[in-house]
Parts: sequence; C-alpha cells; structure tokens
Amino acid sequence: MSVIVKNIYKSYDNIKALDNISFELKKGDIVGFLGPNGAGKSTLMKILTSYVKEDSGSVIICDINKNDNSIFTKSKIGYLSENNPLYKDMFVQEYLFFISNLLKIENKKDRINYLLNRVGLENVKNQKIADLSKGFKQRVGIAAALVHDPEIILLDEPTTGLDPNQLIEIRSLIKEIGKEKIILLSTHIMEEIPKICNRVLVINKGKLVDNKPIDEIKKANTNFEEYFYKLTN
Repeated sequence: MSVIVKNIYKSYDNIKALDNISFELKKGDIVGFLGPNGAGKSTLMKILTSYVKEDSGSVIICDINKNDNSIFTKSKIGYLSENNPLYKDMFVQEYLFFISNLLKIENKKDRINYLLNRVGLENVKNQKIADLSKGFKQRVGIAAALVHDPEIILLDEPTTGLDPNQLIEIRSLIKEIGKEKIILLSTHIMEEIPKICNRVLVINKGKLVDNKPIDEIKKANTNFEEYFYKLTN
C-alpha cells in the first residue's frame, strides 16, 4: 500500500500549476496537504484520481503506474470532494446501496451494514440526507468514499463548516480510518492539522516547499499558523 509521486509537472496555458512535485505516502500516513489558494492542491488531487493527466512525471499507486492501468488505480482510491455532492432526496442507506450498485460491490448488504456502524450512521440510516446535519452529511460522504474499501482516501476540506462537536467526531473518525489506510487531507483550517495528521505536505506556487512529520514541527515549538505563513510568503 503506497503512493509514489515522481517529478510531476503540469501547466495550463503556459502557467505552471505543478512544478517537479515528488513525495511518497505509505500505510498509516494521515497527511495534511496545505497551500494557499491557487497553489496547485486541487490539480494534484485530480491527477491522483486520473481526472487530469500530468504533462510529465509519474504516479505509482500500489505498485502500478496509474497511466498503465487507471481502472486498477482508481479502484484503490476513495475521494470526498469539498462540496460533497449527495443525492439529498435519497435516504442514507438507499444512497449507499445506490453507490455500491454503481461500483458493482459484492456482498453489498454486509458492506453497507459495516459502514453504517463504522462511520456512525446506524441511527440515521432511514432518514433523508436532506434532513441531516452538516456533520452527518460529511459522514455519508465519507461512507460513500469507503464503499469499495479503497486503500487511499483523498479528503478535500472535510471539516469546513462543522460545529465544535461535529469537528471532534469527524476528526476522531478520520484518525481511526487512517490507522489502516493512506489519507491525504486538504484543508485551510490550520489548527486541524496537528490534531488529525501525522505528516504535512506544503505546496506553494506549484512547488513542494515542505514535507515532514508533525512531531518535528511540534518539537521546534513552532506555532503552526506562523510555520505555514513563513513557507508560503
């Protein structure tokens, strides 16, 4: 279980979006992916999911180059986008069955029952998604991303707009899932990073400007907001 990004370069109309990006992720990594708006975070996530193709470089997912077998590598990735698109007129359990049918999941009933319990949706499984709180909607999105039991989870702004109790619950859920997966988490909420992640990647103007364990930043007694500001200004 690994993600290896080697010398990724991507431009749009001669504007560099990503400039020679390289890093490696392994099982148990919960990585905070940070950068100012326009730094290239979304472009890299789209490249990892094969939605966008890099100009040069390579992405190796679970020992397979994504351009050699994108069907295989896509099957290894679960993705929760920032706006968390859900069919809000559907019931929670109904929606998860719908997603599992699209992905042709075997033993879907057992898988969905497992996820309802694992993600904390058992008590709301028969409610309409539209009637759920923001926190529970995020849980539905995470469950949908996990339906096919992927090894790599990409989360784009998963805690934005949550109240304090929901923050604690989603934070705990991400940390628990991360024990057995690889999680790459993009966020603008700096204080969330040391509470959830064990590693950080910082990108600025298309370049990777830092890649280190969270513990190293803590040992330096560095304020996280100041650390980020110095790297991106």
